[in-house]
Amino acid sequence: MTDRQPIYTTWMAILKHSGFLYEKIYYSALASVVCGELRKFPPGFKWGAATSSYQIEGAWNVSDKGENIWDRFIHNNPDVIIDSSNGDIACDSYHNWQEDVRIAAELGLDFYRFSISWPRLLPLGTSEKISEVGKDYYNNLINGLLEKGIQPVVTLYHWDLPQRLQDLGGWANPYIVDWFADYARIAYKLFGDRVKTWVTINEPIVVCDVAYNTGSFAPGVKDPEFASYLCNKNILLAHAKAWRIYDEEFKPKYHGKAGITNQLFWIEGASSEYEELAELVRQYMAGMYSHAIYTKEGGWPPQIEKLIAEKSKKEGHPRSRLPPFTKEEIELIKGTYDFYGFNYYTSRQVRKSRTGDVIRYWPLGSGAIWLAINEDGVNVTGYTAWSLMDNFEWTDGYITKFGLYEVDFTDPKRPRTPRTSAKYYKDVIRSHSHEVYHKYMKDEL
Repeated sequence: MTDRQPIYTTWMAILKHSGFLYEKIYYSALASVVCGELRKFPPGFKWGAATSSYQIEGAWNVSDKGENIWDRFIHNNPDVIIDSSNGDIACDSYHNWQEDVRIAAELGLDFYRFSISWPRLLPLGTSEKISEVGKDYYNNLINGLLEKGIQPVVTLYHWDLPQRLQDLGGWANPYIVDWFADYARIAYKLFGDRVKTWVTINEPIVVCDVAYNTGSFAPGVKDPEFASYLCNKNILLAHAKAWRIYDEEFKPKYHGKAGITNQLFWIEGASSEYEELAELVRQYMAGMYSHAIYTKEGGWPPQIEKLIAEKSKKEGHPRSRLPPFTKEEIELIKGTYDFYGFNYYTSRQVRKSRTGDVIRYWPLGSGAIWLAINEDGVNVTGYTAWSLMDNFEWTDGYITKFGLYEVDFTDPKRPRTPRTSAKYYKDVIRSHSHEVYHKYMKDEL
């Protein structure tokens, strides 16, 4: 379900340095049946699985594909990956896309979420050259899915920025807003007749905060003072422009939808005295990439904006390190959504950190999606399992395996073999309920 273990650790470090301490509560959205109750999901609820381009495609230098920031980052710094591996071949889905379609169909998925490699489609990063080979690869995958009755859900950006654009400043350069918008328009033109759901950017908090605050993710630039906030603003503007292009130019004829997907943890105070602190962390983690889009007033979360301005002043800066939005930018970003997409992996308890703190972990099984729909009245329309198959798990390399299908990375053909979790998920999809869970209670999912 998740590819986040390295990010769990990173986030804990970032927020501990800010005076916060998280304690993890793991969560499985499909893990339990309460009192034997049959939990049917509503009609129309959709089941999917996900991957991302750098993690599965391989073929890093095939044909005219451009270099991306993970190519450069790992080739220059192999020791940053636990097993010194890379995504040069990964699952070799570039050559094995038909096998990916087969296993998606075997599961009975309603949709398959994958990402386009920006430099595979646009080798220079900018719009003057479209790769015919890259275009053919994604056309084949999309058409293959549709032939099996599986809807393609396409993410435009899942962290593999063209290196050429990074050399010009990457997400810290305001020109990237237009570069991304140009790329989005090309993708919509090429694939929008068949792709009806678009994710503009996956987990921008990782792109900006994790990457620039730690330097442990590509592009390997550490600048927690300014870069993460510049990135944050530019990503929101890039998303907004891409969404408005779809809304104005493509939605009228293709009738699809688009939105951003955030990573969210639920945050609670370790005790009642830390509830204000917990709310502040919620405002930061959820608000910095949601408030500008989903609220009536737009802009930055007021509490966070005030906090950063005060801290910047104490540090001796003449202005806040958080760049302001103009009125025009606020209006551009507001309302740029057709859905609220989020990746949820875990919850946290937060308190002020103390010397010698140790992080504790404990499991929490819950049919929370069903409860959210049926008891809280939340309009949850689908669930995406991470991941369809084992893949390159960023700084964990191939050590961590989250795939419904096991991939044999020692075999040049990269065969995919279903785990018990695949059989379980297939049964959940087939029955549209949790009633199958008892069949697998003795198996390791």
